[in-house]
Amino acid sequence: MFSEMLVSHFRELSTPFHYYNLDLLEKTLQQLKVAAGRYNYMVHYALKANSNDEILSIIKEAGLGADCVSGNEVRKAIEIGFNPNNIVFAGVGKADDEINISLDHNIFCFNCESVQELEVINELAIARRKKANVALRINPNVNPNTHHYITTGLEENKFGINPWEFEVVLEVLGQCEHLNLIGLHFHIGSQITDLSSYRHLCIRVNEIQHWFLERQIRVEHINVGGGLGIDYHNPDKNPIPNFEEFFKVFDDFIELRPGQQLHFELGRAVVGQCGNLITKVLYVKNGVNIDFAILDAGMTELIRPALYQSYHTIQNLTGKGEERHYDVVGPICESSDCFGKRVSLPETKRGDLIAIRSTGAYGEIMASNYNLRKRAKAYYSNKFI
Repeated sequence: MFSEMLVSHFRELSTPFHYYNLDLLEKTLQQLKVAAGRYNYMVHYALKANSNDEILSIIKEAGLGADCVSGNEVRKAIEIGFNPNNIVFAGVGKADDEINISLDHNIFCFNCESVQELEVINELAIARRKKANVALRINPNVNPNTHHYITTGLEENKFGINPWEFEVVLEVLGQCEHLNLIGLHFHIGSQITDLSSYRHLCIRVNEIQHWFLERQIRVEHINVGGGLGIDYHNPDKNPIPNFEEFFKVFDDFIELRPGQQLHFELGRAVVGQCGNLITKVLYVKNGVNIDFAILDAGMTELIRPALYQSYHTIQNLTGKGEERHYDVVGPICESSDCFGKRVSLPETKRGDLIAIRSTGAYGEIMASNYNLRKRAKAYYSNKFI
């Protein structure tokens, strides 16, 4: 992944920084487009995974739509040049100003998560003399077999409309003349590697769509969300998710009606592997049971390990000695500021360059200034050509 020439370039830069392999991003997008195009599926990129301008511009040029979860993400998508006709806006707590921004830009669809949200969007649309396209985000109660913090489709989660609310939803929609129901929307979670979870989702989508069809409600669009995971343990062996296998599950199991369009909202699967956090060893500290490799990057640059106890492959790019085990930690004044326990690395010394892999999703985008830290810069592979 990292040639000697590239590492020599890294030595000239101030750490920590985010490094993006744009060639890998382009290859990922190409494979995604071929696999989705086989079935005429529409893919919206989830901006929450990474909203770096350079990354977004490449994704926009590839022809993907945008999946937004805030008014500022809608603004950003418009600013980058995404077609408003391909922008969807989800989120359990859309504020009035965020809804108004989206109405003003005539976005494709609001993915609505509650009865009250439908009423509010209708009121705001009336004030602007608009008619808003909406999809009902439905909680299918499907277990995605992932970390409980990133599960979104179970009954205990805050997201979506539950089936026992359907009758009330239809009653409210009948009173909202400025809403146009065009779709049903689902999203069960993130970092899903067990594709059987998607098979279960398809079965629930079929059941729920049948309920609506029995009441003569036929929508034009079915949106099954995203959540496809990446291989954090083997980023070089599996740099691109198996999009062909992923989309085939839906072709095999979902029952679309003639003319219906199937939509996806993928984020991590698109950008996760193209990003890496490059950091430097500040100190190697002797511990009681194991030594600590203390880096100049911390949870302010990559919060996932502290927040989710997530795994990232960690590599010493400059170490040459025998393999030893280290707890790899950051400089932040929190005990949870740890990237990995008992990580096997070549003998590690002050000044060694460390790569924390697969940080393209939920890395730079979740950075903070906690401890009054400076924001890490981003660099791109085309800078070093």
